[in-house]
Amino acid sequence: MALRALVVGGGIGGTAAAVALAQAGIDVRVYEQAQRLAEVGAGVSLAPNGLRMLERLGAGGGIARLGARHTSTELRLSDGRPARHEPHQFARAGRNVGIHRADLLGLLAAELPPGTVRTGHRCTGVQQDAGGAGASFANGTTAAADVVIGADGIHSTAQGFVVAPAEPVFSGVVAYRGLVPCVDGYPAGTLRMWVGESKHFLVFPVRAGRLLNYVGFVPSDTSVRESWSAPGDPAALAAHFAGWDPVIGEVIAAAGQPGGSGFQWGMYDRAPLPRWSSGRLTLLGDAAHPMLPHLGQGVNQALEDA
Repeated sequence: MALRALVVGGGIGGTAAAVALAQAGIDVRVYEQAQRLAEVGAGVSLAPNGLRMLERLGAGGGIARLGARHTSTELRLSDGRPARHEPHQFARAGRNVGIHRADLLGLLAAELPPGTVRTGHRCTGVQQDAGGAGASFANGTTAAADVVIGADGIHSTAQGFVVAPAEPVFSGVVAYRGLVPCVDGYPAGTLRMWVGESKHFLVFPVRAGRLLNYVGFVPSDTSVRESWSAPGDPAALAAHFAGWDPVIGEVIAAAGQPGGSGFQWGMYDRAPLPRWSSGRLTLLGDAAHPMLPHLGQGVNQALEDA
């Protein structure tokens, strides 16, 4: 009889893990708290380590079709002038691919056997003994398996069943992020980051170059809820970057127009856990090792975990 695996969390890391397990001949089920398997928010940058994993999972062709390779990478000062730096001090052109989170999740989900995902299941506990493991859910149901994988994010329920629960800590930084249709004059295939005192603004293309992903990082003395979907205020974002390169203003203005979107994301970190596994339960991604997004490695290392 095939080994049975239960994945708690149907985000990118959990879904990728399920694909890998299914390809290895393991009977896998994914339990996701949302009512449907969907990624909200904006884009991610896939680095070589993540791209290698996606090739192994069979999603390489889809990445080439739906992603947008960063053929040019530019580091600029707040007024738009190029920043002086050595080649190794900023992202290398041609290596990374921007992709909408929903597109990436859709590609991975398409690799799963039908019926793998159960939505509407918020995990409330994990159980295990010498003979097996399982999870319980807020809707009153339970599920049994041989092993459990906690892929339920920085606020993981599963994490508390590996080691003592570790609370996330606000980093003092808030990110405004979203998607806009390509702005006139913005160069195709270009990742551009503007840097200034205590702030920076990042733009790169996704969805085969038809959309631009933007993120504005600003300091905050007040903790903001960690959320991928809390609405952001374009006017507040514009005020933070007033007087910067006019291109930033054009991107922010497009966020408030049809086809644009804006979210506010409180950025949290957590002290490293002493271990990520206990018996038949293990963790991956943000449940195991949340990281701030400044190196763009969160999704890539979740794919490696998977």
